[in-house]
Amino acid sequence: MRTMPKLAANLSLLFPELPFLERFGAAAREGFRAVEYQFPYAFGSAAEVAAAARAAGVEVVLHNLPAGDPARGERGIACLPDRVGEFREGVERAVEYARAAGCRRLNALAGVAPEGVPRARLLATLVENLRWAAERLAREGMTLLVEPVNARTIPGFLLNTSREAIEAIEAAGAPNLMLQYDIFHMQIAEGDLAKTIERLLPKIGHMQLADVPDRHEPGTGEINFPWLLAHIDRLGYAGWIGCEYVPLGDTREGLAWARPYLG
Repeated sequence: MRTMPKLAANLSLLFPELPFLERFGAAAREGFRAVEYQFPYAFGSAAEVAAAARAAGVEVVLHNLPAGDPARGERGIACLPDRVGEFREGVERAVEYARAAGCRRLNALAGVAPEGVPRARLLATLVENLRWAAERLAREGMTLLVEPVNARTIPGFLLNTSREAIEAIEAAGAPNLMLQYDIFHMQIAEGDLAKTIERLLPKIGHMQLADVPDRHEPGTGEINFPWLLAHIDRLGYAGWIGCEYVPLGDTREGLAWARPYLG
């Protein structure tokens, strides 16, 4: 028996008119049973964030490891040889938040490749950090994810394609390390979504969506989401799909596309 794709609201982007901790309840009222978010660390303690999720009755399915300082253009530090200690401290902080909220998946962002550092050294650092973090998360019963990001949205990001991410995953060799497949990024970076998802399905631990080209909700761009979501369903994907998009207008009105999958 098929089940429809399970959608999780990304609270870092949806309901932007509300304070972060109030977005959990807003998502629940729209029919979401699960939420994800990018970085919870600035919005309250681990206990406060977890309490907001419990009060709303939603499952927390994903958040990111700390990723450096975005004001300085940092989009992850996992590949940076001089930031290994900071990366490991960030893993511990992320585990604290995830444990409190009952979240079983954490995403590691590789980061932007700095000038003057050989790519081979950056990749070696990334692989070692992924191996270390996966081992640490395994002790918590958690899964580590790594995500390729298209170079148009984040120029210079180390991992741009699913192939590059899979190579890092295989090099790290950790059984609880999987691919985070973001439909928005992968449509821009490589296309061929249906066949790629089918081929990589055993390695995909989480998915996210947004339409292309402008990262708004499905129905605002070029991707045929009704067909693609039905295809993902037919493949038997049992995980969550995070709605990580920037609402074109009001979040609630923009959820018309999602109504058949919610509740």
